[in-house]
Amino acid sequence: MGFALSWLRITAIASVFAAFGIEPAVSAAPVDRAVHQGVASCAGSTCHGRQEATGPRVRQNEVISWSDPASLTGVHSRAWKVLNEPRAQAIGRRLGIANVATSRECISCHGDPAPVRGPKWQQSDGVGCEACHGGSDRWLASHASVNASHADNVAKGMWAVNDPAVRASVCLDCHFGSDKPGQFVFHRIMAAGHPRVAFELDLFTSLQRHHDEDADYAARKGVAGGVKTWAVGQALAVERALSLLPAASARVTGPDYYFYDCRSCHRTFSDDPAAQIVARTNGWRPIPPGQPVWNDEQMIMLAAAARIAAPDVARSFDSQSRAFHTALGGDRAGALKAAAALKATAATLARRFAGTSFDRAQTFALIDAVLIGNAAAYTDYQGGAQAVMAADTLLSALVTAGQVDRGAAMSLRPDLDRAYAQARDANRWDPAAFRATLAQVAGRVRGLK
Repeated sequence: MGFALSWLRITAIASVFAAFGIEPAVSAAPVDRAVHQGVASCAGSTCHGRQEATGPRVRQNEVISWSDPASLTGVHSRAWKVLNEPRAQAIGRRLGIANVATSRECISCHGDPAPVRGPKWQQSDGVGCEACHGGSDRWLASHASVNASHADNVAKGMWAVNDPAVRASVCLDCHFGSDKPGQFVFHRIMAAGHPRVAFELDLFTSLQRHHDEDADYAARKGVAGGVKTWAVGQALAVERALSLLPAASARVTGPDYYFYDCRSCHRTFSDDPAAQIVARTNGWRPIPPGQPVWNDEQMIMLAAAARIAAPDVARSFDSQSRAFHTALGGDRAGALKAAAALKATAATLARRFAGTSFDRAQTFALIDAVLIGNAAAYTDYQGGAQAVMAADTLLSALVTAGQVDRGAAMSLRPDLDRAYAQARDANRWDPAAFRATLAQVAGRVRGLK
């Protein structure tokens, strides 16, 4: 994913550390009841703690990569440390939390919410190995055996994060929210200063990868590929949001404002009669002026993916999306019924994508669907940010698969950089200019076919 990695120089869209708490829902990663032994149990020089990538089977320098203080590969190791920084402390004061570094509302995502902890486990490890791979007490010793297979490890409790659906369920727990205690960023927490939460599974995976997916890895575990990971991640992000809606809406008169597009309410306004109204009509969501807008950035991406990879389901998804937006302006029962229908279709799409081998033609068609087919939907900042991340991810997948020359793809970098710059600041969002840039990118991509 080296092509996508160059994006780091021009934007900070993915600098996300999600956290905090909600009541029951479904679809999260399973509750982990195994003992978490801590990063130190993985960090020996004969395991994953080598200073150089010289291991014969795995590179064995994964802990060094995970703990890198200077790049995004080390953000998980720094997740707890940021709770001691001024911004986090200020958020805590506004929320009445005495110490955010020990509060379950914070450490459930900024650390490893291990229910059972071994003697080497440390809170200061942040999001350690077992937060993503599962508690290791049953598989820690055996997984290093030359005779052990990945299936053996999974059977003993290791989470199969090589599977995009499993990986999405684990990542979404913190990078969107879950039903587990302390894993949801309520609007009150965002109002206190927490960053907006955003997520794109394949791009985030590539930016935070701690290991190589080489030929040996592919033989043992398989490699899903960037397009499949992107598509499954988009579908399960929609499914997750709709799964959390019933519990969140039970607490207030409607869904918690966390679910809405921030800019649908936080707009510039003035008593001057000559001031321009900044709310924008969007045919993607048939709602009246003044109604808060559900944050549908993943829905927009999922609609594009469905049109290419599951056209028989795409029409139902589009109609259910429109019905859901409409229902949010009505009674709670109607909104929850519409959400349940849309959630089921999103789950269906996730399964379909998981069984799809995305070829070169489909990937080009997906890029075109995102950049051109969805253009009218990019009236708001969140959708635009997803669109440019998708274009980068899908183009990177073509390069990684050897289906597009890397040098030719790099010639698009200035256009992509311009799109990223236009999606950097929500307060300067210009949808017309952004759509024009996407059209230029689309034209350049077509030239690569």
